[in-house]
Amino acid sequence: MIEFIDVHKTYPDGTEALKGLSLRVTEGEFVTLIGPSGCGKTTTMKMVNRLIEPTSGYILINGEKIDNFNIHELRWNIGYVLQDIALFPHLTIEENIHVVPEMKKWKRKKMRERSHELLDMVGLDPSTYKKRMPSELSGGEQQRIGVIRALAADPDIILMDEPFSALDPISREQLQHDIQLLQKEIKKTILFVTHDMDEAMALGDRICLMNNGKIIQTDTPQQMILHPKTSFVKDFIGERKSPWQTAVDVICDRESPHMLSLEKIHEAGYPEQGIYFIHDNHYSFIGTVHNGEKVKVKTLPNNLPLYEATNMMENNEQTLYPVVKDTTLIGTLNYKDIVSFLQSKSKLENGVMPS
Repeated sequence: MIEFIDVHKTYPDGTEALKGLSLRVTEGEFVTLIGPSGCGKTTTMKMVNRLIEPTSGYILINGEKIDNFNIHELRWNIGYVLQDIALFPHLTIEENIHVVPEMKKWKRKKMRERSHELLDMVGLDPSTYKKRMPSELSGGEQQRIGVIRALAADPDIILMDEPFSALDPISREQLQHDIQLLQKEIKKTILFVTHDMDEAMALGDRICLMNNGKIIQTDTPQQMILHPKTSFVKDFIGERKSPWQTAVDVICDRESPHMLSLEKIHEAGYPEQGIYFIHDNHYSFIGTVHNGEKVKVKTLPNNLPLYEATNMMENNEQTLYPVVKDTTLIGTLNYKDIVSFLQSKSKLENGVMPS
């Protein structure tokens, strides 16, 4: 979807902001860019919509160099959310949301329907909020409008430049939760710049950690915690290396005999004994069979940390859990798996190799 190929950026004063950056972001992926001040993360993001041009190298969108796009059409298809929300103070909330659709010459009815749909999506009643002015909204509400304004023309790509950093902790945590839920629904390709490692871990499918204009490590949050490639990565992550913070998909059993395909069931029928999680040929989770009977069970989201999974297990009689990413069955997990993992990590920390 978005690809950086050996991108360099040197400013007129000689500052090298980027030094041979190469990164690929797939369609529908949420990638967080993080690193110390001046590492090049904002420069990287602003190159996607050509607010900053590279000195050398290429940036592609869907395999085509962005220089080949009409710059206005390029930007219309890229939503942009800033820390400074910059809502137009003289326009109503609905009019603010309509800005890009109007430029794209959408019909009035379509724009109105779209703004109402988006307001509903972020929990703001259109009948209450559409005619309000930005000054009548709280900081958190204004930031929600900033997010949905970027979504208004249904762009393929969303760029977010530290959008929540100016908010109070409660509003910030709520908006992080909102954007997670929103992404599950809209499945956009998102580049998100933040200086907060907790925020990067919570939101990103992958984290791109940068320093001095270079990518130091790009990985899933779980793998970055467990397998930092350098001392810089380890130090930047800090205390988050606690094994309790590990996501369930890191330790789940991906070859579990308790996962069965519909094809096998059609051939041999439902197993008469035991619990089995059923998936189709694309590994979409369909349901659960226990001793030949269809039953309902609780599932574990793939990014759930172990301490939360443990709390869930302690409060339920269920002994085996399917681990699901969106709708895809990726493995199974039980209490014993967690205990074994924590014991192995404890032995490693104490200098003892696990048996």
